[in-house]
Amino acid sequence: MNSSKSPGLAGFGVLKNTTCHTEKKISVFFSIIFMTVGILSNSLAIAILLKAYQRFRQKSKASFLLLASGLVVTDLFGHLINGAIAVFVYASDKDWIRFNQSNILCSVFGICMVFFGLCPLFLGSVMAVERCIGVTKPIFHSTKMTSKHVKMMLTMVCLFAVLIALLPILRFRAYQIQASRTWCFYKTEHVEDWEDRFYLLLFSCLGLLALAISFLCNAVTGITLLRVKFKSQQRQGRSHHFEMIIQLLAIMCVSCICWSPFLVTMARIGINESHSKETCETILFALRMATWNQILDPWVYILLRKAVLKNLYKITRGCCGVHIINLNMWELSSIKNSLKVAAISESPVSSKQINLQPLSSTGQ
Repeated sequence: MNSSKSPGLAGFGVLKNTTCHTEKKISVFFSIIFMTVGILSNSLAIAILLKAYQRFRQKSKASFLLLASGLVVTDLFGHLINGAIAVFVYASDKDWIRFNQSNILCSVFGICMVFFGLCPLFLGSVMAVERCIGVTKPIFHSTKMTSKHVKMMLTMVCLFAVLIALLPILRFRAYQIQASRTWCFYKTEHVEDWEDRFYLLLFSCLGLLALAISFLCNAVTGITLLRVKFKSQQRQGRSHHFEMIIQLLAIMCVSCICWSPFLVTMARIGINESHSKETCETILFALRMATWNQILDPWVYILLRKAVLKNLYKITRGCCGVHIINLNMWELSSIKNSLKVAAISESPVSSKQINLQPLSSTGQ
């Protein structure tokens, strides 16, 4: 059947001669496990964020909490919607012809896959940029990065991701049922039309660009924190730098490891056109790797905090007997202290005022 003439049956041609054979029990097991763990992790992260927002209302942390909340809520809805559709497909024995005559479900599934795939990557890059500005330009961050601006950035990121997801629908290109018959996405088999290649390359390039921005900004932030720590080691030798660097390394590693296989696979399919040798099993494995990023996001951004690192330090010290960091040096807020140290190191006027303040107080 010609999908361009019969949009209601778009993608059904792949159901006849598929080379992807997946066991139903294993696939259902993976879908249920991914959805359950993702919902629980993100729900716990949302609860921790709400508690932190009620406890700390500093201006320096407001932007971080808003961006982190947007990321976690996006991941939560991604697991709820995509997971529910995937479980329904498995429960219906993957009989798309029976429940998808008008191709509405496949279109909704494809839109959600693209949106909930790109939006967390975009939000991760925005968080990396926000942290980089907060550490390198603390005065600019405290005066210009208000809650209103952060909400506008969140809205723009979501609208841009929605636009990318709706682009094939606006161009009257239906999302395709993939060879495994378990999910919908851009056309990945027998890609010959330039527009189909464009969608694949656009998705992969935007995702890789977001990862590159996150990597670059996190690297600059980490180097800046290390330089500030070495410069002010005698005055402000605080171990909150250690916490921030650990978080940055975890964010970069998890995002790159989880998303790179899927993004690179989509790019190879778009570049190699109809001669792509990517199998259904390879694509499905890369998709599951990308799903793990949304599961690990709340643990990296929210749960990998000072309390967890202190407990890990105690365990490591008890096992190895190595003294690395004095636990008495932990501060209440790592972000607040990072901004304070950066501001002191970059502003000689502020350091003079801090040095003169005790003299004036004693004089009074």
